Amino acid sequence: MKIIREPQGFIINQRKFTLELLEEFGFSGVAVSSPLDPSSKLHLDLSPPLADPAIYRRLIGKLNYLTNTRPDICFVVLTLSQYMQKPQMLHLSTGMLVLRYLNTDPAQGILLSANPSLDLLAFCDADWAACKTSRRSVSGFFITLGALQSHGNRKGKYRFHYPPLRQNIAL
Repeated sequence: MKIIREPQGFIINQRKFTLELLEEFGFSGVAVSSPLDPSSKLHLDLSPPLADPAIYRRLIGKLNYLTNTRPDICFVVLTLSQYMQKPQMLHLSTGMLVLRYLNTDPAQGILLSANPSLDLLAFCDADWAACKTSRRSVSGFFITLGALQSHGNRKGKYRFHYPPLRQNIAL
């Protein structure tokens, strides 16, 4: 990780790791604007299995490490990590799409602002039976308090009874 001090705060990125990742997987493709095609439907048994699943597992492991400074790829990496047991060609090609996305700006990271702000910003969403494989509900959240961030998602058995929450709460 590289920490760069700027007048607006600290920028934390993993540019070197990202470039090494692109080189390791022989990436030279054209950059794309989104890490996951919105029309893409990933499930099991849609394409042939990979001959060597270790390549897929190594890619997803490295992308998972990269999510520390790239929350923009968290959703797709967590989605792809569900297929670690039986990865298929479609899953690997989606992982390569993430590499194409990373190629747009390998130095992108997170900004820890120098402005002392304690604004609380929270986003949450849930989709009932959104997982095509298990038919479980999927929920996710993103919370910031000033420069501190927390994010995650969960796949559960139960339907969530609250509407999607998108509001800014100031302290």
